[in-house]
Amino acid sequence: MARLPSAERRRQLTEAAIRAMARDGVPHTTTRSIAAEAGVSLSVFHYCFDSKQELIESVITTLTDHSVTVVKEAIRPRATLEETVRAGFQAYWDHVRAHPDEHMLTYELTQYALRRPGFEQLARRQYELYADTYAELIDQLRHTMGLRLHVPVPVLARYLAAMTDGLTLNFLVLGDDAAWNDILDTVIAHIAGLVRAS
Repeated sequence: MARLPSAERRRQLTEAAIRAMARDGVPHTTTRSIAAEAGVSLSVFHYCFDSKQELIESVITTLTDHSVTVVKEAIRPRATLEETVRAGFQAYWDHVRAHPDEHMLTYELTQYALRRPGFEQLARRQYELYADTYAELIDQLRHTMGLRLHVPVPVLARYLAAMTDGLTLNFLVLGDDAAWNDILDTVIAHIAGLVRAS
């Protein structure tokens, strides 16, 4: 086994945990199964993570980063605000369709954290991370496109996070891929009413 820097080993173990949890479910994934998935010894796992809470927080952050990275790459100012917003949501939606297991895992992690004493703050952190990410994207567009907001950034960020959360869960449950474009048109029209280019 090659020696890797600690941060790289943590990333390796986090990605292994995501694969194992998506396959086996959060309650059935053990530190031993994560170490096996990563191809490392159990002692390496315990060297990198002090607790299961620390691992779950790393998984939540990494799953969010997976989605956010593709959206950030897609969001750049286009001819209109609507085109810019559509590009960001389309990138996110393409990620949901390509990785439904990851998105389903985010809901399982929320439920797991809420039901385990001492883990509740992880669910809160997960949803704070969603809102913080939207706030960052809104600020990015505000500065690059000169947007005027009709609602405060934190309110809009939480609204967009809740809306995205609901649409994602709706797709994971119903699998109605055909409805996405109509839903996206409605979302964009609504967002355009809350945010306007100067």
